[in-house]
Amino acid sequence: MLFAGMLLAALLAAQTKQEFMVPMRDGVKLATNVFLPEGQGPWPVVLSRTPYGKDRGAGDAANITKAGYVRVVQDCRGRFKSEGKYLPWENDIEDGYDTLEWIAKQPWSTGKVGMTGGSALGITTHMAAMSGHPALKAAFVSVSHGSPYQNANFPGGIYLKNMREEWLRRQGVPPPEEPKPRIGYYDDDARRLDMRSYLDKITVPFYSVGGWYDIFSQGTIDTFTLLQARGGAGAKGNQRLYMGGFGHRQLMGDLKYPPEAAGRPMADMIRWFDHWLKGVDNGITKEPPVKYYVLGDPTDKSAPGNQWRTADNWPPPSTPTPLYLREGGKLSLTQPTESAKASYVYDPKDPAPTLGGNNLMMDAGPMDQRPVSSRKDVLKFETEALKEAVEIAGPVRAELFVSTDADDTDFIVKLIDVYPNGYEALVMDQGQRMRLRNGFFRPELTQPGRVYPIKVDLWSTAIAFNKGHKIAIHIQSSNFPRFEPHSNTWDRVRTYDKAVKANNTVYFDPKQASKLVLPVTKIHGAAGSSGGR
Repeated sequence: MLFAGMLLAALLAAQTKQEFMVPMRDGVKLATNVFLPEGQGPWPVVLSRTPYGKDRGAGDAANITKAGYVRVVQDCRGRFKSEGKYLPWENDIEDGYDTLEWIAKQPWSTGKVGMTGGSALGITTHMAAMSGHPALKAAFVSVSHGSPYQNANFPGGIYLKNMREEWLRRQGVPPPEEPKPRIGYYDDDARRLDMRSYLDKITVPFYSVGGWYDIFSQGTIDTFTLLQARGGAGAKGNQRLYMGGFGHRQLMGDLKYPPEAAGRPMADMIRWFDHWLKGVDNGITKEPPVKYYVLGDPTDKSAPGNQWRTADNWPPPSTPTPLYLREGGKLSLTQPTESAKASYVYDPKDPAPTLGGNNLMMDAGPMDQRPVSSRKDVLKFETEALKEAVEIAGPVRAELFVSTDADDTDFIVKLIDVYPNGYEALVMDQGQRMRLRNGFFRPELTQPGRVYPIKVDLWSTAIAFNKGHKIAIHIQSSNFPRFEPHSNTWDRVRTYDKAVKANNTVYFDPKQASKLVLPVTKIHGAAGSSGGR
């Protein structure tokens, strides 16, 4: 480790490094490192904007300058050596534009800029692309998103407590304590930071890398799907998507996916920039636009899945297949013929604990749900043991008919891969806040006892459920600390002492047939199934 650190320091020292205080339109100056390649310029530029420290973020400068690029790394406003106040994402559209404008005018720059980075650095890249600056010609980002509201703050309208609060706390700007439930509407402020508001201005070809257990997995996919179909000139039709079997951090639990599940996406970064910034015909744009890893049973070497596939678009061709909730905790291809329902009591003072999933600041991955699913406030439905392996790839949703005696509450759904030994591997989980059941900007009171249809978007995945396994769905109303527990009140309360219990019910009868809808691409052993290459 010591030798590696000395080698890195030597490589960085070998570069021609300069430090600038780059002025923004309001006079605030941002600290910026510039690493120049050897030889005579000008050169194209690879930029990153980071809240984590530009000196820490310059570790790849040697490789990038060796490839014939100027490497520029900048501290975000209010961070480390930069001036101003740090307000995550609030100034990054304008600061991204002004930084690109400064780079384009430098004598060492060809005026063509690519941006790269993961997580927060990927978000600042999205923001710069939203600015529409013409110098930004390409982007290579990982584990990121273009919508703070939908992907990081309030997915399904539910406050993503652990990720948001712990991350902000580590940046020195913890959110203030607020009454419960914390409510966020998709208002003008939220839309201002959402790439959906700028699709015609975004002209950037993105190479987007994500993982199935990443906190921003759907945000990565949304960048691809939205820009591929509706982006501005240069973006539309030029997107790439790479989804692997990994998360934002090391996956926990007893299941260990093989090393190839992570792939080698970074091998494509320089190729991507060489094509878009230097005009090199290296074939990268002729490759399939989508590469994705199909998760599988890592305990069975003969199991399908655990392999990479390609597709011409996302999602790949599939058959939407409903699995209906049935009496007795069953999940079935056949619709219910009897009237049935299942209820539980959700107590905000005793929320169900989080075990794995798509997390950032806590354990992530396909952890065993049995310690949670045995609770009385969790409903479980599962298929019979599969006679053939079932492969899915694409968005997963639950369409439920529900009621509550509270003014407002949450419904959270988990997709589970049940192993023959009983291990309940979490595949994905998301929720829906009742007051926002008809849209993120249309709060509506819930009438006690009235039955409502709701859709829970579980985001996307790709997995092969092995032969002998069971597919299961768990329904609950809390998942703490991943999500903030709902107080079950319409008006916000200062303390959970003023929260109320909610009697929540899910219905499954001929007229109110609650179901899980899976994008089935292949039934292994069956003829005529669809799927990626």
